[in-house]
Amino acid sequence: MSTESQQTESQQEGRTARKVQRGVVMSNKQDKTLVVQVNRKVRHPLYEKFVSRKTKYYAHDEAGEANVGDIVEITQTRPLSKLKRWRLVRIVQKAVV
Repeated sequence: MSTESQQTESQQEGRTARKVQRGVVMSNKQDKTLVVQVNRKVRHPLYEKFVSRKTKYYAHDEAGEANVGDIVEITQTRPLSKLKRWRLVRIVQKAVV
């Protein structure tokens, strides 16, 4: 076994896969911070009807490149501040101006 394959195996065993979410940027007024709203459909346990749920995540945007209305992909990361636990991965689609 080469050292490269040993390193990748140890990384995979020690670290779980990070969650990735896709959502819409609701605010970029804060410095290097985005507020991203993620919509999802959940099946109601009693009525078995699909219900919309939304969650707001605070994400770190180092370059400040995302704007309101953009569809972005964020991933989980270590705590960066009181509320920020997500980081911008990429901009999937720019907002139509």
